[in-house]
Amino acid sequence: MATDQDFIDYVCGQMRAAGSITSRKMFGEYAIYLDGRIIAFACDNQLFVKPLAGARAFIGTPKEAPPYPGAKMYFLIDEQLDDSQWMSALARVTAAEVPLPKPKIPAAKAAKSKAPAKAARPARRIAKTAAKAVVKATAKPRTKKTATTAANAKKAAAPRKTRK
Repeated sequence: MATDQDFIDYVCGQMRAAGSITSRKMFGEYAIYLDGRIIAFACDNQLFVKPLAGARAFIGTPKEAPPYPGAKMYFLIDEQLDDSQWMSALARVTAAEVPLPKPKIPAAKAAKSKAPAKAARPARRIAKTAAKAVVKATAKPRTKKTATTAANAKKAAAPRKTRK
């Protein structure tokens, strides 16, 4: 069962006192952000807060559960959803430990930075090929063992069997 938009609106409304609370749909469920930092997930109309030390200390003994099969354990918040002051404080404590997201590179700047690398690719390929050729030329020639040569000679001398 997917999370309802009403549940997301309710949870975000309960945390509004913490700051700028937003949500974003991800993989059919929702991520909840405080000032651009992911602090919780909403899956199957349940709230899962990131399992950080500050949140654990704030909650006390949290109930832990995975938000989806195969996921790591998160703090499941259910009974305290109706207490907006508690929810806002939990959001602030959790966000304080979450690092800021990495700044995105503008598309125009990213395209410029990739262009020189693409132009250098053929030169790098030529240099690699030349280096391999030098290694092959300077390598010692392989010598066959005499036992192998004798075995090969016996095989060559033996008559071949043909299938009928």
